[in-house]
Amino acid sequence: MSEIRVAIVGVGNCASALVQGVEYYKNVTEDVKVPGLMHVNFGGYHIRDIKFVAAFDVNKQKIGKDLGEAIFVEPSLCAKFASVPKLGVKVVPGPVLDGVAHHMREPFKTYSEAELKPVDVSNALVEAEADMLINLLPVGSHQATRHYAQVAIDAGCAFVNCIPEFVASDPAWGERFMEKDLPVAGDDIKSQLGATILHRSLIKLCIDRGVEVEETYQLNLGGNTDFQNMTVEERLKTKRISKTEAVTSLIPYKVPTRIGPSDYVPFLGDKKICYIFIKGWKFGNQPVTIKAKLEVEDSPNSAGVVIDVIRAVKLALDRKIGGPLTSISSYAFKHPPVQVADDVARHWVEEFITGKREQ
Repeated sequence: MSEIRVAIVGVGNCASALVQGVEYYKNVTEDVKVPGLMHVNFGGYHIRDIKFVAAFDVNKQKIGKDLGEAIFVEPSLCAKFASVPKLGVKVVPGPVLDGVAHHMREPFKTYSEAELKPVDVSNALVEAEADMLINLLPVGSHQATRHYAQVAIDAGCAFVNCIPEFVASDPAWGERFMEKDLPVAGDDIKSQLGATILHRSLIKLCIDRGVEVEETYQLNLGGNTDFQNMTVEERLKTKRISKTEAVTSLIPYKVPTRIGPSDYVPFLGDKKICYIFIKGWKFGNQPVTIKAKLEVEDSPNSAGVVIDVIRAVKLALDRKIGGPLTSISSYAFKHPPVQVADDVARHWVEEFITGKREQ
């Protein structure tokens, strides 16, 4: 097996957790169970096979630094759980486009074009010989996400869309990747144990046990730049859609639902707090109420999932499979091309690893 050459756009909290995670587990043996990974050996690829070869950002304090240093530069709040050496990859300026909301220009230390000029991302990907581009832009980056998806196609790269902009789940974009025999996975990464997966599990339990769900909501609080970015409602329109559909897709009837980021609480730092409420009716028309609270360190919560996605996408590249990867997307993302129950999606991925499923 060859190395997996990965490029990243958005060197923030999630990138920090991803890079640290690869470094932290690079020497783990295959007989060890790693929390948050499906397998240490995923279809022949080990965690240490992942190599970061390019990184793009708009933060002038990160640009020019080695990726191993830039992941810890403010406003990154991700817990430091691994010692990361210099990786020999310099962070370069990507185009700003709509990747930075007006109220986030100062928190993100965004460069101006009087100071710097963005690189030609497609050329940079080709020069780095990148296998895939991982999109970790802020929520609400509609134009920027599509720009990076197109430059990935132009550079002959696969695309992994970790944010709630609909690319892998958009048939038109799926066709573009299919035409170039390039895989695409997405959209909106799930956490190892986050608000959405917990909410889905509770809803599925209710449906499976015959509880008639009357209403449900999910409220999320956090103190990192992701939550600060989403204080502007127009930035999180697709986030609400993605999180809502991930839950309501399991209910075979319409239910009043409210799901999504609720408030930015700076002193929480990278901690995320989620409150879930489900009201329903059981046998004898008797009421049942479920209330749950989840607290997690936000950024590391999805890093292991992304590591599995990277290796699944590499398998697709090896097998010359193009277009949306339905199995890993259904398992690892909130708004995949095809929504199925999580146990079904996991089974699909296991079949994909062994070659029993093409996509």
